[in-house]
Amino acid sequence: MARSNLHGIVMNSEKQYIDLYEQAREMICRHAPAVMNVERDAAYERFKAKGFPSKKVERYKYTDMSKLFEPDYGVNLNRLKIPVDPYEAFRCDVPNLSTSLYFMVNDSFFEAAPRGMKGEGLPVGRGELPEGVVIGSLAEHADMARGYYNRLAGKDEAAVSDLNTMLAQDGLLVYVPRHVNVGRAVQVINILRSDVDLMVNRRVLIVVEEGAEVQLLFCDHAADDRHFLTTQVIEAFVGAGAHLDLYCLEETHHKNVRVSNVYIDQQRSSRVTHNVITLHNGITRNKLDLTLSGEGAECECYGCVIADKEQHVDNNTLIIHKTPHCTSNELYKYVLDDKATGAFAGRVLVEQGAQQTASQMTNQNLTATREARMYTQPMLEIYADDVKCAHGSTVGQLNDAAMFYMQQRGISRQEARLLLQNAFVNEVIDHIALSPLRDRLRHLVEKRFRGELNKCEGCKLCK
Repeated sequence: MARSNLHGIVMNSEKQYIDLYEQAREMICRHAPAVMNVERDAAYERFKAKGFPSKKVERYKYTDMSKLFEPDYGVNLNRLKIPVDPYEAFRCDVPNLSTSLYFMVNDSFFEAAPRGMKGEGLPVGRGELPEGVVIGSLAEHADMARGYYNRLAGKDEAAVSDLNTMLAQDGLLVYVPRHVNVGRAVQVINILRSDVDLMVNRRVLIVVEEGAEVQLLFCDHAADDRHFLTTQVIEAFVGAGAHLDLYCLEETHHKNVRVSNVYIDQQRSSRVTHNVITLHNGITRNKLDLTLSGEGAECECYGCVIADKEQHVDNNTLIIHKTPHCTSNELYKYVLDDKATGAFAGRVLVEQGAQQTASQMTNQNLTATREARMYTQPMLEIYADDVKCAHGSTVGQLNDAAMFYMQQRGISRQEARLLLQNAFVNEVIDHIALSPLRDRLRHLVEKRFRGELNKCEGCKLCK
């Protein structure tokens, strides 16, 4: 594996990646398709010119991006094979979904023949996909990525997206052709696996053409007790009348740093549900940029965070209403314990001419200790005069009257606290359309509050 610090010299966050790219560019390109290589140099120039944003930049005021990228991680630029068979080693904590099941090991699509999963109530392999649907390596389907790859992320000029574009060598492609309903939900298990501290640059491209429908569930897990730094860029193109449900569940560990940038573009009368749930992590920074480009498009964005110890979770969203008659709804909830830190910054931009916009943004938070910190910043920016837009945020503690009421009826203080916390976050979980996932997440959330959830049940990778 190549090292990001090739000379063993202490360097600032940007310089080690600039030097890495300049010295390893040929190797990077040799192991990647042309559709990815053509974007690298421009991304490198942007990254070199701007570097990581400081906390003085509005969208990054709650997370020190430079500090996250200071350590010297290994980078698998030579595409060494990782010795793991996830079908044999992994047991998912979301059973009975009957999903089409796929794996990514670090930043690579796991190429293996479909097979059933052993064990009662576990998913049954990949299953048959409708004709024309493609789920596989981006490099293997590079022709289908042309015209889409980096079209959204490249416009953003965000440092992490540019860094990912510089270094990513493969990724996952999900392609659903016109008027095709995938039917069975697609579940992708992202496994972090390494014998040394590792940087992973994961890339995902989702294309849902006109009138198509798909449900996607991404589950992030760390298989080894190592320090991982993950950059993730997801680009999703949702055609006219199409429907995309995108669920992202993180269950890693305290040594994991995850920086995820999600870009979604919606066309006329399309519908998108985006749900991000953080149950276990170290430091997480999620950025969502969603553009309602076509008239009558609708989106619902939900987030649920449970954090304790010294965990840090920062969700930053931007929803752009470009056209009339579009609807957006956001609901993010945090429960913070010990010395955990949470941040939510949401901005809704209603552009000139986007009349008849309806938008609601809500952020509600519970802090269980005096040491826990929550930063909340809902924002509206409106340039149209015929709209219905509202936002609100709250930060508080558990209701003392409710706690007292339950204790008076024989419920212990600890159990009363658990019941109130569960009820608080279940409002987000209730919006999950997949009923087996919804039911299983209720169970996982309860285990998390009880302190029992530290890895997926039956996972042989975590010792």
